[in-house]
Amino acid sequence: MPYIKQEFRQHYDDTLNKIQMIGTKGDLEYCIFKLMLMYMNHRDQTYTELHNATYAAQHCADEFRRRFLDKREDVAMSQNGDVQINNKETTNKID
Repeated sequence: MPYIKQEFRQHYDDTLNKIQMIGTKGDLEYCIFKLMLMYMNHRDQTYTELHNATYAAQHCADEFRRRFLDKREDVAMSQNGDVQINNKETTNKID
C-alpha cells in the first residue's frame, strides 16, 4: 500500500512534486516503469525482488481502483441500474 509513515514522505514528495504534469497514459507508464527500475537498481535481480517491484506497482493500481474507479462504477450502476440475471438483480455474491 502507498501509505508510508509521514516522516518518510517528504523525501519523495520533494522530488515527485517537481513533476508539474504527466501528459499521457504512456508518460505515466514511463514514470512508473522508471521508478521500478530505480527500485531494482540497487537490488539483486532475484525472483523475490522482481516480484516485490511488480506487486508494489500492482498494489498501487489496486488501491487507485478501490479509491477512485470502483466509486465511479457504483455511481454508474446506481444511475443506470444493475445487471440482471434471469430478471433478478445481481448481488455482491455469486450463488
